[in-house]
Amino acid sequence: MIEVFHHLERFPRVRLVSGPTPLESLPNLASDLGSRMLFVKRDDCTGLAMGGNKVRQLEFYFGEARSQGADTVVITGAVQSNYVRIAAAAACRLGMGCHIQLENRVPRSDSTYVESGNVLLDRLFGATITSYPDGEDEAGADRSINEIVNRLESEGKRPYVIPLGPGHPPLGALGYVDAARELVHQMQRDQLEIDEIVVPSGSGATHAGLLLGLRALGSTVPVTGSCVRRNASDQHVRIRDRCREIAVLLEVDPFVPDDDIHLTDAFLAPGYGQLNPPTVDAIRKLARREGLLLDPVYSGKTAAAFIARARSVGPDRSLLFVHTGGTPALFAYAQDLSPPSA
Repeated sequence: MIEVFHHLERFPRVRLVSGPTPLESLPNLASDLGSRMLFVKRDDCTGLAMGGNKVRQLEFYFGEARSQGADTVVITGAVQSNYVRIAAAAACRLGMGCHIQLENRVPRSDSTYVESGNVLLDRLFGATITSYPDGEDEAGADRSINEIVNRLESEGKRPYVIPLGPGHPPLGALGYVDAARELVHQMQRDQLEIDEIVVPSGSGATHAGLLLGLRALGSTVPVTGSCVRRNASDQHVRIRDRCREIAVLLEVDPFVPDDDIHLTDAFLAPGYGQLNPPTVDAIRKLARREGLLLDPVYSGKTAAAFIARARSVGPDRSLLFVHTGGTPALFAYAQDLSPPSA
């Protein structure tokens, strides 16, 4: 399926990633867990505005926006969304306006959460910010975005919507189709035999894009998605649909079978953006044993799944964790992550 990568080149793209992100070992964690070798793909180091996986995805959305002559981008996401933070930063770099809609997906309203972390950065980047009250109403959030677009057009602007919900071509997933090529090159260069990859699974762009890209390259390494927003059954449908939509976008026949989609929702509860003890433990463990910072919403929960997999598969397996960034959100959860006073 190498033609996938030939088709990839025809999509407009703005280069935002600073370069190949590191592939590093986690020797202290491996020693603690009795594992042979554990690795992390550092997509928290993509460069723009404190990095993260969304930088790869937004290269294609901003490429299309510029090809259409847009002067403003419009995006919706959670209050502490990494996606909207990166979109706001990319808009600054490219001389475009940015309108952000923040959805109340997490049941909390403390000032640290609603003013610090990504929200602080959104404001520093000069984005225009509005709120949407229902974080689980994707259709309603899209309707509200359309109202913003209509208003901008009436003011003579040329807005471009960066979509998050289903029903839109998953351009952002192409960033992770391409990332699969980078990862496979690094594994071959370093002569690494990875037995399993663990990746966050939310919108599905990162998970589905990486899975499809690996299979297009002939890699059969299992990819396990750690659910961060919906249960494994519902997320399976989303990843299946995303893989099919990516194939359509690239004008190839769908080739990722349903039984190749692996998910765990063991660390999802109590819900999106809400911490649980294994996630807090994973965040602290990676910080104290590897000097690696994780976020509470995506990479922290995925690290909890990664640690659980390392414990369950035995000492002779090599696992890789895709770190999708989100570092600014740590500050929004300060009261949940600060150690108790002595």
